[in-house]
Amino acid sequence: MRKISQSTQRVAGLLTAVAVAGLMTACSKSGAAAPPGGFPAMPVKVLEAKAAPVQDATEYVATMKSRDSAVIMPQVEGQITKIYVHSGDHVTAGTALLEIDPLKQQATVSSQVSGRAAQEASLLLQKQQFERTQSLYAAGVVSKQELDQAKANLDSAQAQLSSLDAQVKEQQVQLHYYKVTAPWTGIVGDVPVRVGDRVTVSTQLTTVDKPGSLEVYLYIPVERAPDLRMNLPVEILDSDGKVVGKSKINFISPQVDPATQSVLAKAPVANAKDLLRQSEFVHARVVWGMHQNPLVPVLAVSRLAGQYFAFVAEPGNGGFQAKQHPLKIGQTVGNDYEVQDGIKPGDKIIVSGTQFLIDGAPVVPQT
Repeated sequence: MRKISQSTQRVAGLLTAVAVAGLMTACSKSGAAAPPGGFPAMPVKVLEAKAAPVQDATEYVATMKSRDSAVIMPQVEGQITKIYVHSGDHVTAGTALLEIDPLKQQATVSSQVSGRAAQEASLLLQKQQFERTQSLYAAGVVSKQELDQAKANLDSAQAQLSSLDAQVKEQQVQLHYYKVTAPWTGIVGDVPVRVGDRVTVSTQLTTVDKPGSLEVYLYIPVERAPDLRMNLPVEILDSDGKVVGKSKINFISPQVDPATQSVLAKAPVANAKDLLRQSEFVHARVVWGMHQNPLVPVLAVSRLAGQYFAFVAEPGNGGFQAKQHPLKIGQTVGNDYEVQDGIKPGDKIIVSGTQFLIDGAPVVPQT
């Protein structure tokens, strides 16, 4: 057993010697000299930290709403007999969308028209009666009371005809409501009803949206409400974080929503390419302002127990040493982190070989 142990020790010593020789050779080729009594300095690439303009921005989940979207509901109750359009159809103002069974209303209109005709005949009779009584009164045949009675009958018949005229017009207008039309030119939305369904005045039939005019609804936490102001820039982002629309806040609610403790802000969004949809949830970035902070490449930053770190090449012991700095990270800007604390402009950030470094290790910076 002792012989095996000695053989193992000889092999380990030989491997260690080869490794040290290889490391010394590599260092000598790179021009790095080993400090007396220590490990050879490791060549590393460094990048000088520079202050760059960074947006002071916050992302929120927002809702897109159409500024010209009509929810179509019937103005009368009844059973749907015809549907003239499909979801996604382009329609013009006045285009028929659906029809509700009009038979009962048509019968009502016919009845009102017949009643008006009867009253018109009665009016004609009362008019003739008044003219006859008027002639008799002039001849002294009838009394003034009979003449007044004939005049009252004529006025009453005229009033009843006027009332029936109004009722006929009302029922005819009501009849028009049984054919539902588009209020403006736009695109038909979902049609959730079917032929044969019975609908009421609270039933949603469909929607008609004008394309290209949307508004983003932002719900800003009350803590940031004091920073809200008109014309603040707003950026609409897609799922990849790319900006698909830009706008400015044009409305700030004077009230706080008691349920969410947030303040509603709105911004119009041009949607000429139809990249956004009504009622769509999007990421919206509110740009509060700009500030200057150093940027550090993401690959140069490590994370341990929730704390971010980066190595900085600092002068020491006649050369440079890798010093580990704890960082306070802000936004991600492209492939860089914004550093709010821990790095200052001019620091030499080590961007290569960080996985082999320990705090205080000698390094040879290479730009």
